[in-house]
Amino acid sequence: MHDLLIHGGSVVDGTGAPARHADVAIQGDRIAAIGDNLGAARDTLDASGLVVSPGFIDPHTHYDAQWCWDPLLSSSAWHGVTSVVMGNCGVGIAPCRPAARDIAMMDLVNVEAMPADVLRAGIRWQWETFREFMAAVSGGGVGLNVGFLLPLAALRHYVMGEDSGARGANAAEIAQMAAHLRDAMQAGALGFSTTVLAQHIGHGGKPLAARLASRDELKALCHVLRALGRGTIQIAMGGVGGALNAEQQDLLRFLLEESQRPLTWTFLLVPVGNPERALQTLEETDWLTQMGAVPQVSCRPFLTQLELGNPFIFADRKTFGPLFNTGPERLAAAYRDRAFRDTLRAELLQPGAFQSDWTRLEVQQVEDAALRPLVGRTVAQIAAERGQDGLDTFLDIALADKLAARFLYTISNIDLDVVAKIINDPRTLIGASDGGAHVDQICDVGYATWLLGTWVRERGAMTLERAVQRLTADPARVFGIAERGRLAAGYKADIAMFDPATVGSDRLARAVFDLPGGARRLVSDARGIAATVVNGRVLMRAGDAGSTRVGAQLQAA
Repeated sequence: MHDLLIHGGSVVDGTGAPARHADVAIQGDRIAAIGDNLGAARDTLDASGLVVSPGFIDPHTHYDAQWCWDPLLSSSAWHGVTSVVMGNCGVGIAPCRPAARDIAMMDLVNVEAMPADVLRAGIRWQWETFREFMAAVSGGGVGLNVGFLLPLAALRHYVMGEDSGARGANAAEIAQMAAHLRDAMQAGALGFSTTVLAQHIGHGGKPLAARLASRDELKALCHVLRALGRGTIQIAMGGVGGALNAEQQDLLRFLLEESQRPLTWTFLLVPVGNPERALQTLEETDWLTQMGAVPQVSCRPFLTQLELGNPFIFADRKTFGPLFNTGPERLAAAYRDRAFRDTLRAELLQPGAFQSDWTRLEVQQVEDAALRPLVGRTVAQIAAERGQDGLDTFLDIALADKLAARFLYTISNIDLDVVAKIINDPRTLIGASDGGAHVDQICDVGYATWLLGTWVRERGAMTLERAVQRLTADPARVFGIAERGRLAAGYKADIAMFDPATVGSDRLARAVFDLPGGARRLVSDARGIAATVVNGRVLMRAGDAGSTRVGAQLQAA
């Protein structure tokens, strides 16, 4: 007798093969058989009218801290995701010595806009080494399977201390870092991550330590993966539209040649005003794709709900460097200062994460009742009425609301024709959710349901079978994840069941106040996900989570 039988569904197995009507029998944590007349089971799921697919694999998350207070990893679990990769962008909380915990947390505050009070209240420090961190997470009753990338900023600080934010490593330090990576890989890590993005700043407003890594350091880490014959590198880089300059392309070449392993770079986004630039970047980097470089892309409009009390979107602007981690009084004083405004105004004319196109910035929420008539209007409209420039209007509104005002800013991915080309291009990897990061400003964890609802059902831009493959087998291939990403006898039983007629998610996230201390986060509600199975056990039915938590550590092939 089987443990679980999913019967009556349309099986889309993740290979791209046509859907077929079949049952799925599960024994323990594995798929026992797919077909008809599979016999009895102790538990059944009725999949009549539903699609039965592999559970979705999210390749880009930052749940390094969130699992401590949300072991379900609810942001992703609601959307049919059964596996996540964390530790991206070179930033994380392991390895970490006890004396450096506050520094690690402030790196997350500055790079991933995680509230400091939430991190201090919520993280359950049970580790020092990366091996210990992986054991703590995977043994901590998490709902989803978790894969780990060793973040280079944390590794450099663990080995070099405060010097990691000031210089490259010496030979002895490089050897230590390589040894730590080797140990992490032997314990099941999927690879390592790093960044060269200017907006990635660490504690005290200094460049994130990963950005100071020398080529000698990177070479040593690459050689660890090369010697083991497994592992993937993730690197955050790219300008507007994901454009890579010659130096960045050469760095990718270097990493690929030295490691002889796959690499994924984040993110390739479709810029407003010049959407074709994303397609041009794909062609310019095709030679790197042929070597194993895979750009990650988003299938959703890329929006942020920003506030000037947490100005992470301006991290790449030198004007803001001295202001990080200084508190609201210092921020407000700077925003009132005419010299600050004039300097920032000039800076915003240069490429960066935030552009001074005030038609893309909308007042979304205010606390002061006198300001409520501004809600739903763009800063450009308000500035025209006031006879001001956009920056002055933006800062004046924020100051009038004591930095509580929230603005909706459209960053990229609004040209649907180009986005359709990008997500259909086999050279790209769909993901870019950033789950667990920017939790009160950005929420793209619903990308899988958005792909299935918006791009498959509503726009017909992709077949259902191809979309499932893009969400399952493709990320499993890039990260070398074994026994997952497909429905086949002998594979791990990670399964998403969804209604193809209703599956989807909303363009805008909603706010809830369930972080440690009652702090705010954004969540994306899923529609049409009927059930999620992780390692053969039912995790969720119709959006409701049971008590079972059997998420495991992902293993590389």
